[in-house]
Amino acid sequence: MPRSEARVATDRPGRYAKQLAAHMGRKIEAHWSDETGRGTLTFGAGTATLEAAPDALLLAVEGERENLPGLEDVVGRHLVRFGARDELVVEWHRDNGEAGHVHRNDAPAEDQGGSDTPQRG
Repeated sequence: MPRSEARVATDRPGRYAKQLAAHMGRKIEAHWSDETGRGTLTFGAGTATLEAAPDALLLAVEGERENLPGLEDVVGRHLVRFGARDELVVEWHRDNGEAGHVHRNDAPAEDQGGSDTPQRG
């Protein structure tokens, strides 16, 4: 399945992953484990995985190729908003070499339709 990944430098990866899972869990199936430092977000259009590394939050989204931009957008946009104080940057790298979204606090993400969650596939 097509995939896009991002490595988000932060000294608080577990905190941000837990916050992202809790927030997204209001609308979709979301899980986070403090014990394993891993979590998942299940959208209708694909999935996201979250992994807390010692100095970064590792993100991956998987779905049909046409759904990757929306998955990148919703995960990256929310994470950057939560991490505004720490100036988090989420730069996606797609498995086919295409440029993915880049989310940062000082620049708006590319508009992908304004939906809060990707459309069902």
